[in-house]
Amino acid sequence: MLEVSKDILKDIYKPRPADSRKYDFGMLVVIGGSDFYSGSPALVSMAAFRAGVDMVRILAPKRAADIIASFSPNLAAYPLEGKWLDRPDLSTVISMTESAKIVARGNAAVVIGGGLGRSKETQETILEYLSKVSLPVVVDTDAIYAVAKRPDVFQGKNFLFTPHGYEFFVLTGKEVVGKSDEERIKAVQEEALRMGTTILLKGRIDIISNGKETVINKTGTPYMTTGGCGDTLAGIAGALMARGVSPFLAGQAAAYINGKAGEAAGQTKKDGLIATDLIEAIPEILH
Repeated sequence: MLEVSKDILKDIYKPRPADSRKYDFGMLVVIGGSDFYSGSPALVSMAAFRAGVDMVRILAPKRAADIIASFSPNLAAYPLEGKWLDRPDLSTVISMTESAKIVARGNAAVVIGGGLGRSKETQETILEYLSKVSLPVVVDTDAIYAVAKRPDVFQGKNFLFTPHGYEFFVLTGKEVVGKSDEERIKAVQEEALRMGTTILLKGRIDIISNGKETVINKTGTPYMTTGGCGDTLAGIAGALMARGVSPFLAGQAAAYINGKAGEAAGQTKKDGLIATDLIEAIPEILH
């Protein structure tokens, strides 16, 4: 079984040309958050910036957007109406996604799911959005629950799913928690092939498959059990896909970077590691 190594970064993080322009390295649209959850879209966005994306556009319900905007002047957060993503927001998120694609000259991608919630209205809105979006998408957390109800929405699209063990069960109906590495690898490859998409199963050993090829990643540390380390992974993957990296390659590289950054932060923070520590360690991993 092939294992991800640092060599994967050589073709992604090349020296930048002197005439590089804004958006040459992508714009990421982050859709997440709700009245209660505001941290996830911020962590996704900060990780994406540290992974090299040129710009992030956050679309979140008003309370979450206002909180996120206060975190850092680097974060541009657009407030949606209401306490959670709902059908009246659909035209706004679609138009702002399409405008991001135009502004970034096609160098754009989406991360959706973190903190959105699982109410019927929100899940239906996620599905409707994903059925219309034309950009590469990282489908994470709450968006995985939505897609599990309508797998047809991602047929033929450049999507990367980033489930942990239980979310994989929700998405596929296949139980992998407590299974051997060999069984988990087989399940991920079979389901990626059946679904015609790319899956990154997070765990002690990450498994990335597009159904035809399967790779494992062993970077990481037990200190990464802290909340938010899945959000950082999604942000890194989204940043890579925004610069044109395929979902399969982006999944491998993101798993490697996220794990190595966690290792670096864990050396000093240990049990005190939090997701922002991991984010600050990303740049030293890239080259």
